[in-house]
Amino acid sequence: MKTLLRFFPMAAVALLLTFSLTSCELVGDIFKAGAYTGIIGVVIVLVLIIWLVSKLFGGGRRNV
Repeated sequence: MKTLLRFFPMAAVALLLTFSLTSCELVGDIFKAGAYTGIIGVVIVLVLIIWLVSKLFGGGRRNV
C-alpha cells in the first residue's frame, strides 16, 4: 500500500500532462522553431523519461 501511495502523485501528474498537451500543436511549433531546437527538445524529453522510469523502478538502489 505504501508503494502505491508513492506512485499515485507521479501517475496523476503524468495523466494531467497527457491530457493537457496536444502532440500535433507541439510538433508544429517545434518544426517552426527549427531542426536543432527539435533535436534538443527530443533529447531532453528522452532524458526526462529515462530518469522518471529509473526513479519509479528504484534505479540506483542497492542492498549491500
